[in-house]
Amino acid sequence: MYKYEGLVVHQSHDDEGVIEVVDNNGERALHFGSPARQSSMLMADPNRLHSFYARAMMALLLFNDDPRDVLMIGLGGGTIAKFMLHQFPECRLKVVEFRSSVLKVARSHFGLPFNSRLKVKIGCGAEHVRRQSQELSEIHDVIMIDAYGENGMAPEVGSQRFFDDCRSLLKPDGVLVINLWGTDKAMFQQVSWHMGRIFSWRMLFLPVRNRGNVIGFAFGENFPKLQFKTLITKAKALELQYQLEFPVFMQDFKRNNPSLLHRVLKP
Repeated sequence: MYKYEGLVVHQSHDDEGVIEVVDNNGERALHFGSPARQSSMLMADPNRLHSFYARAMMALLLFNDDPRDVLMIGLGGGTIAKFMLHQFPECRLKVVEFRSSVLKVARSHFGLPFNSRLKVKIGCGAEHVRRQSQELSEIHDVIMIDAYGENGMAPEVGSQRFFDDCRSLLKPDGVLVINLWGTDKAMFQQVSWHMGRIFSWRMLFLPVRNRGNVIGFAFGENFPKLQFKTLITKAKALELQYQLEFPVFMQDFKRNNPSLLHRVLKP
């Protein structure tokens, strides 16, 4: 069966809806019953980050190039988790995914490995951070949020309470990264407002070129202010190391954050 201009190699249903995997010209994509891609992978190079938004989320390496303890809300095809495991041998990942069916497909069709450094919990991400924040604090140096379904971003991860709980779990010098859908103006404004209030407006936004995604970055209260020029140099080195467009990310940070840049970076 052909759909979304490709060959459907997997289709299943759970209580949340349809899960489809579609192959097209050497690319494999995960869909939740709509043309929007939830994850994508180059079948000839499965450990490489392929989708534009996933590449932009890794702009976090400009601010932390050695992540050690990462919480991920939302798994999708597992491409970001797989990249982190492959590139950072000391990194430990805790992933909270709402749908067990998505985890099964990430294992079977996107090569998400079984690895002692990767723990996947099935459940609500917002509920997880709420319960964890009541027992623990300052345990993650990176929190990554990519929680989407067929109808867009999960509303549970857009509340002020959610970001307050995330801040409690984030180390004081840590970084929170969230994939936002810029064309959903109401949700984008709501999330931006909550992030700003909770993180004292220490945040930056990175629109994904030629896509509707906007990646938000929020920084812990003790995150050190970095020199912009120093990050330019670092971006060039990271581009060579990971084949990701870090210099472009720096250009777009500067262009799209005129009122926020000084809160995070030194001129």
